[in-house]
Amino acid sequence: MSSKKIVLIVLGFLLLGGIVAGTIIYSHSNVTAVTTTKAAPSDLVATVSGTGQIKPKTYVNVGATAFGRITHLYVKEGDHVKAGQLVAAVESAQPASAVEAQEATIASSKTDVDGYIAAERTARANVDQAKADLEQKKFDFGRAKSLYEDKLIAKQDYDAKKAAYDVSAATLEQRVASFSQARAQTSSARGHVTQAIATQHGNDYSLGLTQSHAPFDALVTNVPVREGETVVVGIQNAEGSTLMTLADMSVITAEVKIDETDIVNVAMNQPVDVTVDALPGKVFKGHVTEVGDQALLRTTGVATSQSTTGTEEAKDFKVVVTLDQATGTDELRPGLSCTAKITTAHKPNTLTIPIQSLVQRDDAVEQALFKNHGQTSATAVTKNNLTQGVYILVQDNGRLRTKFVPVTTGVTGATDIEVLTGVKNGDEVVTGRYKVLRTLKSGVAVKHDTSIQTATDDTSS
Repeated sequence: MSSKKIVLIVLGFLLLGGIVAGTIIYSHSNVTAVTTTKAAPSDLVATVSGTGQIKPKTYVNVGATAFGRITHLYVKEGDHVKAGQLVAAVESAQPASAVEAQEATIASSKTDVDGYIAAERTARANVDQAKADLEQKKFDFGRAKSLYEDKLIAKQDYDAKKAAYDVSAATLEQRVASFSQARAQTSSARGHVTQAIATQHGNDYSLGLTQSHAPFDALVTNVPVREGETVVVGIQNAEGSTLMTLADMSVITAEVKIDETDIVNVAMNQPVDVTVDALPGKVFKGHVTEVGDQALLRTTGVATSQSTTGTEEAKDFKVVVTLDQATGTDELRPGLSCTAKITTAHKPNTLTIPIQSLVQRDDAVEQALFKNHGQTSATAVTKNNLTQGVYILVQDNGRLRTKFVPVTTGVTGATDIEVLTGVKNGDEVVTGRYKVLRTLKSGVAVKHDTSIQTATDDTSS
């Protein structure tokens, strides 16, 4: 064989190899690189977060109950007080003098009662005396009447005995009336004493208003006034009307605001982790004890039912979390900023996929694309035809291709979501990249994107 033929044969083989290599390179250039993960059971936890502040469950503003100058403040901010403990006093000279004057009036009235009782006893004795005298005069008149009828005494003597009897009867009647008058005067005097005592109760109450006592065991959280200042009565939230704020720190709550899109997942007694900005690294356990029904405007905090503006804006709902008794709560103070992480659902060992893998597609169009390896005529897709699903990888004649699978989902976690139907354990689900997943279709040949793993390996090395 001549050298010329050998050269031609070699050139033919090289040409054939180039064609095959070109075909392979061209075929790989049409393969889409995707990132994937396998659907697998995991411990799924769904949470909702909100920010707010620490508040005691029970607190009270101790207001001024009497007008005047503050003479004593017996506590300061940060002090612990017991129920009934005296915490403040306002000048009390005028109500104290009223009490003393009324005490003298009561004493005088009681003396008058004693005098009227003595007069009543004298009147009673006079009645008894008049009754005895009348009885005697009655006997005398009876004997005189018998003697007169027997013509043994003169009519003059008979008339004298009768007159004496009539006078004695009139005297008894007069003394009975005097006794009734004495009893009435005694009753009236007792009424004056009762009235004076009732007035004294009012004076004592007015005097008591000059002293303020703690209504329960509490912590003094605010004292906005000082000794010597004048306080006023009956003006809510006005300067000079509040002496101090007392908080019952035995039960501590975190009052937070939850976004309107998350409030539907919050329910009573759900477990909560509360962190406080001033105490980094500490987590306080608690549970939901109140879920607000009224939406609050985010900019002003005013309830929507009380707002006079018609502007639409983001809204929040108030949620109260009661902290469980735990070590470290003594460090908490009312008003500290906090964050509450509410566990709204917990699904152990449930099938999950990354949230980012979910797409909206027309299932009928996707099935046609899969049968034709991603090649089909354009089909009109309306919003009503879109179905939630994911792309999984399937083997098709030795090549990996994408297939759209409709799915139903359940609980949503921070990065993963529960899959109820459509995907099985171990299915390889396309998760990205985002630009690829946005335009991906069924039936498209794909390969695993190793660039992310390579970059990760380079970083770790």
